[in-house]
Amino acid sequence: MIDLRLLREDPDRVRASQRARGEDVGIVDALLTADERRRSSSVHFDELRAEQKALGKLIPKAAGDEKAELLKKAGELSAAVKAADAEQDAAAEETQRLLLRLGNLVHPEVPVGGEDDFAVLETVGTPRDFEAEGFAPKDHLELGELLGAIDTERGAKVSGSRFYYLTGVGALLEFALVNAAMAQATAAGFTPVLTPALVKPKAMEGTGFLGQAAEDVYHLDKDDLYLVGTSEVPLAAYHMDEILEVDALPRRYAGFSSCFRREAGSYGKDTRGIFRVHQFDKVEMFVYTTPEEAEAEHQRLLEWEKQWLTSLELPFRVVDLASGDLGSSATRKFDCEAWIPTQGKYRELTSTSNTTEFQSRRLSIRMREGKRVRPLATLNGTLCAVTRTIVAILENHQQADGSVRVPEALRPFLGGREVLEPVAAR
Repeated sequence: MIDLRLLREDPDRVRASQRARGEDVGIVDALLTADERRRSSSVHFDELRAEQKALGKLIPKAAGDEKAELLKKAGELSAAVKAADAEQDAAAEETQRLLLRLGNLVHPEVPVGGEDDFAVLETVGTPRDFEAEGFAPKDHLELGELLGAIDTERGAKVSGSRFYYLTGVGALLEFALVNAAMAQATAAGFTPVLTPALVKPKAMEGTGFLGQAAEDVYHLDKDDLYLVGTSEVPLAAYHMDEILEVDALPRRYAGFSSCFRREAGSYGKDTRGIFRVHQFDKVEMFVYTTPEEAEAEHQRLLEWEKQWLTSLELPFRVVDLASGDLGSSATRKFDCEAWIPTQGKYRELTSTSNTTEFQSRRLSIRMREGKRVRPLATLNGTLCAVTRTIVAILENHQQADGSVRVPEALRPFLGGREVLEPVAAR
């Protein structure tokens, strides 16, 4: 959530941010009204409580009619205090409810617009010219079946659409990618973490995933727990309700988890293969740092993602997402999109977001500088979303006979394999 003081001091900036996101601008005025009600009701409650305490000191000293009059007034005052307390709670609850609906402030350099209005910042590598090589590229599912690596037919039989099995070299490729990603992250100073896949509502709401993304979240009603769509959620909540010493920042974690998404808003999109699925594994970078250092850390996260994709020898581009495509918690988000030959376009493989103080305020995570305690900044960045990375590797490194060349950096994690060879049908 944003700082209420900023809202009071510069409401036009917040209105402009909401407008850029394509979100309700009227919520700003509603929140200002609720906040004023909250503050005035708090003052009124304090005044009545002070009067009640002063009266309480007079009653023992009074006698007769005077005491009876004071007791009568005390009864009336007690009822007024209870009513003021209830009004104070209601006003605070309304303020909090509206505040949780407000997105983070959009960074001034973010392109304004929707999903297609991103800005391309950089293009790395050149897509292969398969026509010049004399063969038409196969898509990742055909390759995966030839390699005995992907089985979506049995995945659908057992679990439904958008589920799959990774088998043989497919399973080994996943383990190799996870281990390689973790090796890069630990070399960069990240602490490896295996995170829970189920979290409480406070963790999910605190990270901002019960707003725009709520339709894609799996909820277990009986237990009131949520399946995470990214280990960003348990990593953000790891220090929930804690105060971290500023000298211990930044704290960098690399989380591995299975991720679960309904993909409710993507009906009919990417139904073939494993590009868009309901369950996948991911290595996620997460950082706690000072607000002053957040933008520089965001650039570092982007560089680590670029390093990863470059090591896999994938052509990719870096895009600065437009304001309407940020998600509620991010002030700015960069995506790295790999070239997918059979689709003839770049598709998202990694993403990194600067969420400034938005999540830390919601999760009550603060930092201590001497005697001063204040919210810190959090950032996240996908290092390896496994299924999408497998898609990109298979399609970009395929050979005419259906085999797939293993990127050199990945070979030590695949027992030295240089090529994945087709296998007999099962």
